[in-house]
Amino acid sequence: MEKKPSLVLKTLFIVLFDVIGIILAGGIALLVRFDFSIDAVPDVYLEGWYHFLPLKLGVTIVLFFLLHMYHFVWRTIGMRDVLYMVLCTTFAFTQTTLASIYLGNRQLYNVIFMQLVFELFILVGGRCLLRFWEALRPTLRRMSGEYDQRILLVGAGEAGRVIAHELLSSRKINAKLCAVVDDNANKWGKYLDGVPIIGGRGAIPSAVTERNITQIIVAIPSASPQQRSDILNICNATGVRTRALPSVLQLVGGDASLSNVRDVQVEDLLARAPVRFHAAAVDGLLRGRSVMVMGGGSIGSELCRQIAAREPKSLCIVDIYENNAYDIQQELRRVYGDKLSLRVEIASIRDKARMDALFESLRPEIVFHTAAHKHVQLMEESPSEAIKNNIFGVYHVIRAAEKSGVGRFVMVSADLAGRCEGVVGLTARFCELVLQSRLGGAAECCAVRLGDTIDSRDSPAWQLRRQIEEGGPVTVPAGDETCSAMTLSDAAQLILEAGATARRGQVLVLDMGERVRLTDLAEKLADISERELGGELRLEPAQAPRAGTADAAPPESREELLKTENERILAEPMRRVDARRIASDLKQLDRALAVKTEDGALIELLRGMVSEAVSTAEKIDP
Repeated sequence: MEKKPSLVLKTLFIVLFDVIGIILAGGIALLVRFDFSIDAVPDVYLEGWYHFLPLKLGVTIVLFFLLHMYHFVWRTIGMRDVLYMVLCTTFAFTQTTLASIYLGNRQLYNVIFMQLVFELFILVGGRCLLRFWEALRPTLRRMSGEYDQRILLVGAGEAGRVIAHELLSSRKINAKLCAVVDDNANKWGKYLDGVPIIGGRGAIPSAVTERNITQIIVAIPSASPQQRSDILNICNATGVRTRALPSVLQLVGGDASLSNVRDVQVEDLLARAPVRFHAAAVDGLLRGRSVMVMGGGSIGSELCRQIAAREPKSLCIVDIYENNAYDIQQELRRVYGDKLSLRVEIASIRDKARMDALFESLRPEIVFHTAAHKHVQLMEESPSEAIKNNIFGVYHVIRAAEKSGVGRFVMVSADLAGRCEGVVGLTARFCELVLQSRLGGAAECCAVRLGDTIDSRDSPAWQLRRQIEEGGPVTVPAGDETCSAMTLSDAAQLILEAGATARRGQVLVLDMGERVRLTDLAEKLADISERELGGELRLEPAQAPRAGTADAAPPESREELLKTENERILAEPMRRVDARRIASDLKQLDRALAVKTEDGALIELLRGMVSEAVSTAEKIDP
């Protein structure tokens, strides 16, 4: 490969620097030995040095090239690099000196020693000057006072130290680290990389005002959810932009650095208990296996991200909506490139022949099904479409999976299935009954019930955020309606663990954890977004609670749910459902759809089937 002209010129400049340095080192050594008088230097030593200088220069430069002395990045050299340069310079000096003595050059030993010292000082020290300048530059820059950003760092631990070092040493960041805050009183009054630690979290508001802070960076990944939430809420109340390192659980596999710092999201302001899961079980399920994900929506895409990170043999995404499939395909290609065997198929689960052909050709080992229609209000208005997709579509996929030899089939169900409320709940519960009716099937089928997550598309938080981005008004439901504070990432982790540990025909229920009032959520979102958008937003109460929410009916009875090894994953008692009844109900539903049965009658027909099947299902001892 041809070297760039700029690199060649830089190398020639350093070679010229070495030539001048070697000449100066020899000349200065002679002058020092003879009291800085050129006339006092005997001709034998002066002429000897002069005649052998070309040999010394040529051999030294050649050895320097062979020893890669011209390959260092001077701005980033460390102690190991300096030691290597000292050894290279000493080696080259020794070789040239021995050669010159062998060829008859007479020179005093003290002059030879001083020449070595001066060469090390000039050749190695000169190379270190740029590194010294890079270390000194942040101090000079802090003294100048010209910055785009004035930063307050929260956290003086190891993560804070790394962030502080990057802020102070980066050439690309025009920002001044003005002060550090830490709750450890033993650190107050001390310094972190020359920046004062001024107090605990209580000092944040006054520091923002007194030091004209324009940005806060929170670097406390090991803090508990409650501590993190409290600190971020204090920072949020100051009105300046707040960014934070993720928590330790989110930062696993990565180092604390500025590249990991992100803007604070609303879920960061909520004191959510961390979701823990058994990674070994999930790795055992996915690593080296061919995996198919049906549906590329919010939860399907997040499952794809986490599956891809666990080194599957291959990953196939199936979705009828090409935009969803394209987005997650491009994201995974950017992240993994050729390391991930990725395939995308545009197909409808309603198409039985297409499903059969797809499974027969790809023969996946693990299938996660997330392709159901779950928008509550829309499905209430189109129950026939919900039945076609959520029931018959799932049935086609299960049959195709069984025929192609799929080992495990995991259906992501809706938490509304526990109450059989509305069309979404009824169709989801019917699909669970289909799974439970196939205990003797080839594939190990199970279902995992999932509620709303705070960051999924069309969740309450997502709708509020969209209203805010449009400039308001922001309408919040009347009363105390709440939503789950669990994130998509946490939910996907639990789904993967549930899929890895569930028994055949089992229905697992995710404990979605803490819930947050939508009014509180809207206020926090508005606080964040007002800083981002630079405007004022107003909250207006909605006329009625949002239809079809999880709070619209009392939650399912938790007394009957069984505990599993993970406290956030519960299990319904195992049931055996009559497969002949399910087959008969499917035929009846098919006829009802064929004759275009009215929506109300269709829903009542489905409700009766689910109620009767559940009441007659036989419980299986665990």
